Amino acid sequence: MENKIEVKNIPVDVKIQQPDPDKFDRFNPRNRIYVRAVNGLHQMLRQRLGFIAMLSFMLLPWLTFNGQQAILFDIFEQKFNIFGMTLWPQDLTILAWICIIAAFALFLVTAFYGRVWCGYMCPQTVWTFIFIWFEEKFEGSANQRKKLDQRPMDFDKFWRKSAKHLSWVGFSLFTSLTFAGYFTPIADLMVNFFTWQASSYAVGCVLFFTACTYGNAGWMREIMCLHICPYSRFQSAMFDKDTFTVTYDAARGESRGPRSRKQDPKEMGLGDCIDCNLCVQVCPTGIDIRNGLQYECINCGACIDACDGVMDKMNYPKGLIAYTTERNLEPGKNTKAIRPKLIGYTVVLMVMVGVLAADIMSRKPMDLDIIRDRNQLFRESNEGLIENTYTLKILNKSQQDHYYEVEVEGLSKYTFIGKQEVHVKAGESYSLPLSLAIDPYDLSKPVTEFNFVLFMKETPDIRIAQPSNFFKGR
Repeated sequence: MENKIEVKNIPVDVKIQQPDPDKFDRFNPRNRIYVRAVNGLHQMLRQRLGFIAMLSFMLLPWLTFNGQQAILFDIFEQKFNIFGMTLWPQDLTILAWICIIAAFALFLVTAFYGRVWCGYMCPQTVWTFIFIWFEEKFEGSANQRKKLDQRPMDFDKFWRKSAKHLSWVGFSLFTSLTFAGYFTPIADLMVNFFTWQASSYAVGCVLFFTACTYGNAGWMREIMCLHICPYSRFQSAMFDKDTFTVTYDAARGESRGPRSRKQDPKEMGLGDCIDCNLCVQVCPTGIDIRNGLQYECINCGACIDACDGVMDKMNYPKGLIAYTTERNLEPGKNTKAIRPKLIGYTVVLMVMVGVLAADIMSRKPMDLDIIRDRNQLFRESNEGLIENTYTLKILNKSQQDHYYEVEVEGLSKYTFIGKQEVHVKAGESYSLPLSLAIDPYDLSKPVTEFNFVLFMKETPDIRIAQPSNFFKGR
């Protein structure tokens, strides 16, 4: 007689036939994983964090700051707008520091709590579960989806499959348009795309990323985690015996076997694991956590929620599968929360955050580049003065228009030929040709070093100096 338990009010047979390893290979892309739905603390947390991540992704390109799109990575114009700050190619060190800080933050989290980024915030996981949600709405539970795939094609199967794939394509298109909106003004993109006025390049990019999203979240899913994602390959280098990971307590759970709720497992020589296989059925990568730590595990906690539900029904204590450490499972030992690895990651992370802050604080909202006339380093005017010609490239790195003034430091008794005050629009550059003329008797050396100084008229204290040379000749 088979006993029954309930998880999510769905009766589940305790004795579930295990997949035949000779017939089922989870590494084979043709063997589809039907992920079973489960409720619990960790899945509620994953859903809410995923919702926040999705909402942020969808809303950020629509935000405005100072009348402009708040976040816009304009590759063609070679400038990135991030909430009032415009980054140019000269500011790539700031982007580099941001990427390095993000990497070390990931290392710190991984060393402490395992691969939780993959399970809760990774776009691959978020989009995959959204696509699974569409599947459940149109095709039903995991068992219903499996039976539907095994049925011959009929009208019911046709409309369910069609509705599912149309919803996938629609959501993929929306995702692609939003993603493209980070690199081109999103309001114009939305209007131009649906009125057939967008450029062929924009349309091609949107359709390409639509196909990528559809194929990745709809079809590839766990293949990305199993075979493509590089993070899964080197994450173990950051683990140690004190890293919290999703772990099965083998000492408590073995030996496995079915039993009724009234039977004492100790009298039967069994552990707490009833071998219901629910932990495998809810796993988005199709692994059996009871086989130990595996690189395919994304630490989403689905198996924990499924197992805790079973333990509740069997009146066993929860935690047969839990976030715990290898050291915690060793008799008489406790996890060392504070250890050299975490301290090192934290210190390095804080130093890099400080360097990034200093880099941003010292950044000037303008840039100056000096181009000399290479064909003629100097010339003698009709008045007998020595003239040097320069072209000043003034870049307004801010998101507001400004008036700039140019001064010269290090030269005396010179004549400035050209404009000393210019108006430069936000995010644009201005080429200012000018000449300096000096009486040769006032020059003691063939080459005299000096500085061009550029400052904003509204805030003269913010200034930038660039060195140059004045050539006298012989």
